[in-house]
Order: sequence, then structure tokens, then C-alpha cells
Amino acid sequence: MRVERAVCGLLAIGLGVGLWLLYGGAGAAPQAAEVPSTGLPQNPLRNGEHAPPADGPTKALVKAADSGHDSTNKPATGGTAPEVVGSLASPIVPTTGDAPTVEAAVGQHPLDACLAVAKKVLTHLRKDVKDYTCVVVKQERIAGTLNQPVYMACKIRQQPFSVYMKFVKPDDVKDREVLYVTSANDGNLLAREGSGIKRAFGMVSLKPTGLLAMEGQRYPITELGLNRLVEKLIEIGERDRKYGECEVHFYKNARVNDRVCTLIEVVHPTPRRNFLFYKARIYIDDQLNVPIHYEAQLWPKQPGGEAVLDEAFTYLQLKLNPGLSDADFDFHNPTYHFVGK
Repeated sequence: MRVERAVCGLLAIGLGVGLWLLYGGAGAAPQAAEVPSTGLPQNPLRNGEHAPPADGPTKALVKAADSGHDSTNKPATGGTAPEVVGSLASPIVPTTGDAPTVEAAVGQHPLDACLAVAKKVLTHLRKDVKDYTCVVVKQERIAGTLNQPVYMACKIRQQPFSVYMKFVKPDDVKDREVLYVTSANDGNLLAREGSGIKRAFGMVSLKPTGLLAMEGQRYPITELGLNRLVEKLIEIGERDRKYGECEVHFYKNARVNDRVCTLIEVVHPTPRRNFLFYKARIYIDDQLNVPIHYEAQLWPKQPGGEAVLDEAFTYLQLKLNPGLSDADFDFHNPTYHFVGK
């Protein structure tokens, strides 16, 4: 039996489903195995200097744009696989508007307004959002290489924290299924490949932060979700607030595809050891009042060059409070394929 389990484990390499989210993940060094115990990523910056402390206010900019529109939010069906509506062939295209700038209030750090928004959003998530379905799109730079986007149809429940995901594309991971429930399966995630020889070995059980689950991933599945995204945004923002060299831009009526958003852009113009990124962008859906897109860019390799995308995460087709049940997070669910052929 032990030999059989060992064989199954070895064949499970590549099943890793580590996620994320986010703000604290900006600029993180690629992780091959366990996640750092602090929960915060390591800065890839190699500059020897630290940023100066925030002696006084640094410029913050507020930008507005043309008016936009809201789209409807339809409920999801519990007990079935997440629905992917329409084609996902089109690229995700976040946009900003261009308008005159306005100075921040005198005496405030540029991050103060950003942190105030984040704390309100987190309160809303904890109080009003019990569960949701979506298509998560992640694109990460691993070992210096920017991987292609991966699309996953997801169901997420806050209490107990539970995740079901089915990979949509690219083809080499299509139909892979992953399930994680904090209080079940000895704290392990369950996974099964959608095709190929590894599918024949059935469902495997993996430690979320273990070597196999983290293969080719930056973050474990335990880091997935809107709440953790905003919590990390606040953690990093509070830390960066100790320093200057920071600009914060607000763009009204920005868009992620057809969703109208408020974009918060944080910029650290000068590379420093204590900064995780050159530029971070967080798009907050105006109708839902939750973040639906996050991206981090590293400093240009050459002066005057283009910024380098480090990672990006998007929540498409987001439906809040569909009323998910235990059946949605049970590997025996007949609409899932963890067991059987």
C-alpha cells in the first residue's frame, strides 16, 4: 500500500494549484516548495538601498474619467460545476481614463486614502459576502519566465473556507479538478487530472503547502480569494506607509472588460529593497465593491524602458452570495469527476 501511494504521489507532480492573491504577492520570488512562514513574499529587488522614511506628505494624484455603466449580477446554481458564460478567448483588457490630477490632502501619506478604501472593502467582504463563484485567471512569472494565463472556474465559501476549481484552459490542464475544505480531508487538497496518463491514477491528496502541490506555483490554495487579497493589500500598505517615494493614483470609471471600476495605482518610482514592486494596480468593481483585478509590475530593466509584468490575477464572471452548500465542496458530487473513470 505504501509503495502504491508513493507511485501515485510521484505521478501527481504538476497537479499543484497554489494561488495567491495578491497584493502582498507583488514581486515575490518564485517558490518551489513551502510558503514563507510570514505569509509575505520576498522582494526580488537587488538594489542595496532602502527607501527613506516618510518625513512628510508625498504627492498623491486623483484621476477621473468618462462615465461608465454597470452590468447585472446573476445568481449561481448550487451543487453543480461552476458555469463559464460565453467565450474566454478574448484577452482581459484593463483600461484607465485620463483626466486632470488633484493634489492629496496636506499632511497625509499617499497610501492613507488607499488604505481607507481597502479597509472598507474588507469590512464589506467579511460582513456581506458569504460565498461566490467566478472564473479566476492567473498569470505568474516563475523562475524569470512569464507563464501563459491559466483559467479556473471556481466556487469559494468563506466559512469554513472552501474552494472547488475546475481548470478551463490552457489545454494541458483543461478539466483538472481541485477541492479544498479547511475542516476536511485532514487539511489536504484533493485533485484529479482531466486527461492524460495521470488521470488513470485517480484522485490524489496533497498538503497545500507541500512540494508537490507547490510545483510551478507561487501561492498555495489557502491564499486564494477576495478576503485574502485585501488583507494582504492592507498588510503591505501599512508597511510601505513608513517610507516615502510613493505615488498613489485614483482613476474613476476604469474598466476590466465590461465591468466599471475604480482603479487604485500605487507607484514606487525608485527601486528599493523594502518595496516589492514598481507599480501595482487594483481594480475595484463599482457595483460589487470588491476587487476584480490585480497586477504587479517590476521596474524596467533599462532606464526609460517598459515595466515588466510580474503577476496578474483577475476574477471574471463574479457572482456574490449564490448560496453554495456542502454539496458544492463534496468530492462525491455527481457533477464532479474525482471518483470513477
